[in-house]
Amino acid sequence: MTSFPEAPPRGILKLGIPKGSLEQYTLELFARSGWGITVGSRSYFPNVNDPELSLTISRAQEISRYVADGVIDAGITGRDWRLENESDVEVVRELVYSKSSAKPCRWVLAVPGDGPVKSVSQLQGKTVATELPGVTRRWFAAKGVDVKVEFSWGATEAKVVSGLADAIVEVTETGSTIKAHGLRIIDEVLVTATELMANREALGDPFKKAKLEQISLLLSAALAADGMVGIKMNVRESDADAVVELLPSLRAPTVAHLFRTDWLSVETVVSKSAVRDLIPRLLACGAEGIIEYPLNKII
Repeated sequence: MTSFPEAPPRGILKLGIPKGSLEQYTLELFARSGWGITVGSRSYFPNVNDPELSLTISRAQEISRYVADGVIDAGITGRDWRLENESDVEVVRELVYSKSSAKPCRWVLAVPGDGPVKSVSQLQGKTVATELPGVTRRWFAAKGVDVKVEFSWGATEAKVVSGLADAIVEVTETGSTIKAHGLRIIDEVLVTATELMANREALGDPFKKAKLEQISLLLSAALAADGMVGIKMNVRESDADAVVELLPSLRAPTVAHLFRTDWLSVETVVSKSAVRDLIPRLLACGAEGIIEYPLNKII
């Protein structure tokens, strides 16, 4: 087999990826998008199978500052940290996922579950602990409620339990951890999502802008495939209407005639969670040879 040398890189885009809670899901998302990233245990400069990318790995809280300051061209981090740092960057694409799933997280205001506080106004003059002090101060100021906001280095739920704070502003996916600590959510401060962001200088460079558009497209396509599978089956023409009636799809199922028969091949994309109930119904309507297969991207 003849091998062809790789084309030299057109340029280099410096991209920051988040270390910590977002790291593993981000690496998996890039892998499904076509980029293999290897992170050494002691290295802050991951290897990637793309000569046009130079990667750094940093705490999610810092990436938007590095992008704004031009240390890196672009980065992936949460909306919460961009707003906390008041970073002057451009959001290229919102990539809705959190540390364990393709879902946004919420920063919520929580108080002791058995306490008297029912509303934000009742916290006037009280102490609020959080890892997001800038956003929290601005949020309370917009509400016209004067509170003392203290930075928390972690284990924020325990601050209320131990009496170090009257309330907390904490990030949550489901609220279960907050409830487990005996706390009650009384308001929502911010809904956050992961964002691909860049500085204006990078977006003004034709190569870097095109590279960011490529990354944005493929990461979004991988996210769209989360929780989805392809399903394919054979169906007699006489049963086709009944089978197609059961099938959800982006537009309409793909239907093709099998060679010299009155059978059809029917293919579509469905939610993984729907397959369990869908397959018995398809069989009952005459479908045969049903194949389910995973998806990396939906574009």
